[in-house]
Amino acid sequence: MTVLVTGGAGYLGSVLSLVLLEAGYHVRVIDNLLYGGRGLLPVMGHSRFEFYAADILDHDAVERATGGVDAVIHLAAIVGDPACARDPTLARAVNEEGSAHVIAAARSAGVKRFVFTSTCSNYGRMADVSVLATEAHDLRPLSLYAETKVAIERGLLALPQSPTAFTVLRLATLFGLSPRMRFDLTVNQFVMEMSVRRKVTVYGEQFWRPYVHVRDATRAIVAVLAAPGDSVAGRVFNVGHTDENYRKVDLIEIISRRVPGAEVEFVSMAEDPRDYRVSFDRIRSVLAYSTTRSVADGVEEMATALEAGVLGGVDDPAFSNTPGGAGVTSTAVSRQVVCAL
Repeated sequence: MTVLVTGGAGYLGSVLSLVLLEAGYHVRVIDNLLYGGRGLLPVMGHSRFEFYAADILDHDAVERATGGVDAVIHLAAIVGDPACARDPTLARAVNEEGSAHVIAAARSAGVKRFVFTSTCSNYGRMADVSVLATEAHDLRPLSLYAETKVAIERGLLALPQSPTAFTVLRLATLFGLSPRMRFDLTVNQFVMEMSVRRKVTVYGEQFWRPYVHVRDATRAIVAVLAAPGDSVAGRVFNVGHTDENYRKVDLIEIISRRVPGAEVEFVSMAEDPRDYRVSFDRIRSVLAYSTTRSVADGVEEMATALEAGVLGGVDDPAFSNTPGGAGVTSTAVSRQVVCAL
């Protein structure tokens, strides 16, 4: 099977590309390398790997990239609330119009499987966090990023599931090591700041989120590709583990056991637009999927890597998608697509 990964040089995409190759797939990546191409170094030169240096607003490039593939894993997007808030017009163009074109090109090419990576952030602020959000829970997107994900989800699920079978994966917040490292993700950021800077400021410590290791997220994608089509076509799956719902204060407690002595400042917030706990029973029952790495495991691997110095300077602008942290000017961002999930 030949698989196209859009945004394959990014945080999740670079791990996924390697995992797919190791599983025997032929892998084709399209990415504009806005944050550099180091994420692709582990796979460049592999006999079953192809790379298209382009972004998803380049219609001709997308149509060439989708030709002759069996499956599309659509990761490319302007990822995260801060990046979307920086240029809302571009965010909608990329995340909605760009995604719509990737979908249309895949259907036109007769692609059999299409996996769309969405986000558990779509659940927004829950009135009662003692109730776990299932895939049937009301979606309450409270950011532009989540709004664009919900819009594409709804469009996909309304389409006929032939010739292309569409699957939506709502990912918990990612963490863990990747060839294209990010330190603007909550767990990664906290570990880095407590290990390197020896202090961290935590805003809204009482609000809930689910978390999933980046390698476990790739395993969910591979599980969808390997599943019978009728079990995943037109389906939505939350990706994570029910035991891995945490408040930020819980994360600090976990990290402090591995990285003791850091200064922690908690800044109270009256409210946060996102406060949700999520159930992951469906993916376990339908795909026999379970995560293999906990937040504590991710903390251990990141702390070890930071202590060993293998990541180099943590202030490298390529380690962040956030405005000011990515080292990309507003003008440059407006001309390029952030293919960096």
